[in-house]
Amino acid sequence: MKIRDIIEGKKEWRAHVVRVKALPQDYQIVYKEMQKYLFKVGPLELTEGTGLLSGIIDLFEGGAALGKGVLEVTGRDVAAFCDDLIRDSKTYADIYQDSVDQEGNKTMKKVTDKKK
Repeated sequence: MKIRDIIEGKKEWRAHVVRVKALPQDYQIVYKEMQKYLFKVGPLELTEGTGLLSGIIDLFEGGAALGKGVLEVTGRDVAAFCDDLIRDSKTYADIYQDSVDQEGNKTMKKVTDKKK
């Protein structure tokens, strides 16, 4: 990664934070909880810039402009809303699960080969 990329990433993140702070308070609270949840669940696209998070802000800005409360936009089950957003995304948990499956298969093959 080049220094220029790091600087651009920081500028992009700062602009992103400014947009979050411009949201109504209820939207900010839910956004921060969603962000924490998504960082824990670990969709890989979060490491590739602010695309997913910016999309959430776009949605929230639209909802706020229409005078809707944040839960009118997300529904009461915010975690389920997040899960729907990343349903088709690869996560760190998927990578770990694939790794465990591969190691388990290798071990079982060795055990099976020894029995022959």
